[in-house]
Amino acid sequence: MERYDAIVVGAGPNGLAAAVTLARSGLSVAVYERESTVGGGTRTAELTLPGFRHDVCSAVHPLALASGFFRKFGLDKRIELVVPELSYGHPLDGGRAALAWRDLDRTVDDLGRDGPSYRRLMGPLVQRADRVAQYTGTPLVSVPAHPLTAVRFGLKALEQGSIDWNTRFREDLAPAMISGVAAHAIRPMPSLAAAAAALSLGTYAHARGWPIPVGGSQAIADALADDLRAHGGTIITDTGVTSLAELPPARVVLLDVAPRGLASIARSHLPDSYLRRLDNFRYGSGAAKVDFALSAPVPWANPDLASAGTVHLGGTRAEIAHAEREVAAGRHSSRPYVLVSQPGVGDPTRAPEGKHTLWAYTHVPSGSTSDQTEAVTAQIERFAPGFRDTILASASKTAVDMEMQNPNYVGGDIAAGEAGFLQLVARPVLSTDPWRTPGRGIYLCSSSTPPGPGVHGLAGYYAARSALRHEFGITTGPQLGPER
Repeated sequence: MERYDAIVVGAGPNGLAAAVTLARSGLSVAVYERESTVGGGTRTAELTLPGFRHDVCSAVHPLALASGFFRKFGLDKRIELVVPELSYGHPLDGGRAALAWRDLDRTVDDLGRDGPSYRRLMGPLVQRADRVAQYTGTPLVSVPAHPLTAVRFGLKALEQGSIDWNTRFREDLAPAMISGVAAHAIRPMPSLAAAAAALSLGTYAHARGWPIPVGGSQAIADALADDLRAHGGTIITDTGVTSLAELPPARVVLLDVAPRGLASIARSHLPDSYLRRLDNFRYGSGAAKVDFALSAPVPWANPDLASAGTVHLGGTRAEIAHAEREVAAGRHSSRPYVLVSQPGVGDPTRAPEGKHTLWAYTHVPSGSTSDQTEAVTAQIERFAPGFRDTILASASKTAVDMEMQNPNYVGGDIAAGEAGFLQLVARPVLSTDPWRTPGRGIYLCSSSTPPGPGVHGLAGYYAARSALRHEFGITTGPQLGPER
């Protein structure tokens, strides 16, 4: 039987990042993946009609240019990334829209009386975007490398995460736009975790933009897989792993799975006290997804939205907060928050000539079996009259379908664990090295570990660095950039 230095279970972006880091350090590495293709949440496939390529889960990647791992890996030198000038838009009824341009000054000018207040909120973070990325991309229990930036970020998050979140604003465009980004956290609002998501993602929107991979998110996974193979790594697809006993011998095993999967696969190797902590790990609300094949671009009432890579739908700040509270209470919202991606902005490869793809998801209670096609369509039609007439086909996944597609999404939770403040601190347990489990040579490298959800590869990178240090005595990280 083949022996390896390291085995990684799961070929999502974190699993592949871990494998690349280990292989670049000179170890023999094998990756086991249950699906026929690598990528996990970064896969791309024809979901509606032939020739229409849709991202299976993640579509726009605010962290692709901000992640410390991807910057070391040189992702932007390996794949083509389109960075729209308009990072995201947020329409309101009547054809008005808040527009988050990469140019902060342009954004401020468009926000009217609230422009100066928005600048005071976001400007200091945008000026220190690299420090913000470093702070939000490391465990919250660690000592921040830039304490002043951490304090500044924390104070702003406290404001936007409390009942005082409207104090600085006099109109409705700016607070609605911030809430649209905050809702990425899939949390009730106002809350500290949602505010932190809004501030960090908003910072990257103005500092570097929100890039879209040409050809689909699969390009990110393929770049990682290609580098792994180039350094001797092996990828075994169509092979699910239900127990460590099914794997060949290895000094370390890193699992890109949710805590529930870790407890199932490695139960006999973990102490009961640790298993109880894993059992107490909470999963959040679910996501239901709808993909559309369109005959024409979305007919937005506000024409500026046609150039936005991402559009947040849901109306005013109060409407979005209400919708998210409904979901958190276990109810489907009648006017839900909907996140829309228009990958055709700068990437004509996603659909046949003259046609378009549209990616959308909404938040639903955990374990929901409700098809959200009509709810999503209605919200888009609200801000883009005539949208229904452009639909050629659609494909829907309920929250339960999302979990069946990827077991890490327990109950449809695409964040692989509730992203509340306390669970971002203790993810999945309170530890200065949360990737290392009590089981000998067993590590967790999924989004259920710091720094949490998002396509950034950092959870895998940190887990691999921990394994290198503890199991192999390697304390210096490998060179990860493209080789000449």
